[in-house]
Amino acid sequence: MTVAPLRKDDFAMKDEIATPLDASLAVPASAPEPAQAAADLTPAPRRRLMPEAVKLPSPREAFQAGWPPLVGIAGFLGLWAVLAPLVHTSLGTLPGPGDVWTAFTGLMTEFAAARADAAAAEAAGGTWTGAPTFVDQIFTSLRTVGMGFVLASIVAVPLGLVAGMSKTFNAAINPLVQVMRPISPLAWLPIVTMVVSASMTSEDPSMSKSFVVSAVVVMLCSLWPTLINTAIGTASIDRDLINVGRVLKLSWAQRLTKLVLPSALPFIFTGMRLSLGVGWMVLIAAEMLSQNPGLGKFVWDEFQNGNEQSLARIMVAVFTIGLIGFALDRIMMALQAFASRNRTI
Repeated sequence: MTVAPLRKDDFAMKDEIATPLDASLAVPASAPEPAQAAADLTPAPRRRLMPEAVKLPSPREAFQAGWPPLVGIAGFLGLWAVLAPLVHTSLGTLPGPGDVWTAFTGLMTEFAAARADAAAAEAAGGTWTGAPTFVDQIFTSLRTVGMGFVLASIVAVPLGLVAGMSKTFNAAINPLVQVMRPISPLAWLPIVTMVVSASMTSEDPSMSKSFVVSAVVVMLCSLWPTLINTAIGTASIDRDLINVGRVLKLSWAQRLTKLVLPSALPFIFTGMRLSLGVGWMVLIAAEMLSQNPGLGKFVWDEFQNGNEQSLARIMVAVFTIGLIGFALDRIMMALQAFASRNRTI
């Protein structure tokens, strides 16, 4: 048997083959397939300008969604135009759509003339002291309901959170909530008027008494939906989250901000949406009786005037109240959807 001698060079060659090559000099084990190579050379698709989640409806879908409301509005206007001349009042026949539109354009003309007079008075170094226009009264009503809504939220949300987290506190305030919730704004108004009149003794207050009275009445009538929904949302939190907070030894404030509020947020916004609708309805009656210069006072003044155009102007105010209420509800619904999408626990 012949034995081949082993040399040191053989081991050296084996070591060089076993050593990995540098990554920059490495050669792929197999060449890519033609289809794969072609795919690698294909340019990357351009980034879409619109997110994939946003999908515009097709013309057919837009038509199917849009024609029922349009037909409903057209039918209502048609019936109104036909039946209005048949309804007789002490101020004449009921105004039709054309009469109401004419009254609306007249109110806008009065607003433009008042703004021109105010600008001329300010340019002359004086102040304009004319009566508030229809547009001014709209903004007064919005400020009033905004203040009442904010006050109601400041009171209702903390009370609802505590009531939802504590069964004892919930049992303590539940009878008071159930008794005070159905009280009419007309019943609150005399009490609020006397309290505000006794409290605001300044000769030149920053806010008029009628404005404060209307805002407080709105607050007292609109805070209950927010309070009840907040308490229900807080009490319905998954108990596993509460147990996790106990295991992590979170403080009361940490449990409130990290667990309770994110979970109860949809309920809170639902209550706030209902409260804003209630406040807007209550506002008109409150302004009528407190003489706050808003839409409620506009309707009352036109009713007291009793001229030929009063009924049409009142109907303009009625439709304006409805449209503003619809817009406020849509805004709150959008905020609710945004908060629900972005809440994190």
